[in-house]
Amino acid sequence: MPKIFLADLSDGYEQAIAGALDYITFPGQLRSGLRVAIKPNLTFPEYRPGVMTNPEAVRALVARLSEVGCRVTICEADSGGYNRFSMNEVFRVTGLADMAAEYGARLVNLSYQPSRLIEVSCGLRRLKVPLPRLLVEETDLFITMPVPKVHANTVLSGAIKNQWGVIQDPAERLKLHPYFNAVIYAVNRALPPALVIMDGKYGLNRNGPMRGEPVKLDWLLGADDLYAADRVMAELVGMDWRRVGHLVYYSRRRGAAAWQHIQFNTDYRKFKRARFELRRQWTDWPGWLTFHSRWLAWLGYESAMAKSLHRALYLFREPFY
Repeated sequence: MPKIFLADLSDGYEQAIAGALDYITFPGQLRSGLRVAIKPNLTFPEYRPGVMTNPEAVRALVARLSEVGCRVTICEADSGGYNRFSMNEVFRVTGLADMAAEYGARLVNLSYQPSRLIEVSCGLRRLKVPLPRLLVEETDLFITMPVPKVHANTVLSGAIKNQWGVIQDPAERLKLHPYFNAVIYAVNRALPPALVIMDGKYGLNRNGPMRGEPVKLDWLLGADDLYAADRVMAELVGMDWRRVGHLVYYSRRRGAAAWQHIQFNTDYRKFKRARFELRRQWTDWPGWLTFHSRWLAWLGYESAMAKSLHRALYLFREPFY
């Protein structure tokens, strides 16, 4: 039975995260020497509310895990899609580098870690997807720290989608977009047991993953099940989960939790503080089309025309980065 913990953030992250870990873990699960990997959402070169995980949330989680002697790694890969930027610089600018040093945590750019291939079945296709060995072979517990936000390509982004960022090469992610549902499902299955600490201090409404409107929600969601976390997130922001392709994909797989089986620490309805909606702009449609078509993804990102096509798009819309 999946567990969902919800708490108000008006008093800060420390108490909420401590309560979440107490509720969603079993006795003795967090112990000295446990190898824990934390994956925040760091999709912009500097912190933006509603777009990225608040560094203060990461600090509170690292502090709590350090108290019990866990061996903590904070990890993320280079981001930026077509306009790649270094995660090492993001670690520095957001203060995560200094914080990791303060607590003795390891800070890792996954883009430069050795990888292991996993096989993903997409109809008649068999894809080979590289994942960092650090996560699939050298981690005991994985904690994902997403932000609740609207997404122009996937409708919503949360606990499940946050692991798209563990695919080490941003260019590889672009090539895999047309197979997103199957790939993200396989990626999450390949990772070690996972917990969710969703930073709902702010969410992103109307557009995303970067250009939407930050909305203060002031809640934290903890979960021991990725799918249940995203189902609850969708309910809290007033969006139909059936519009989210990867949630529908998960719901049809064995083991997906039914709503009536979710165990809450409190009445979730009191955390329904905003109603989100997706409002795509016309400049979002080229990205949406390449997300859903392998041929268009090749044309837009890999072909000789890719640079010219992006220059044309940037006449009407500034690059994200």
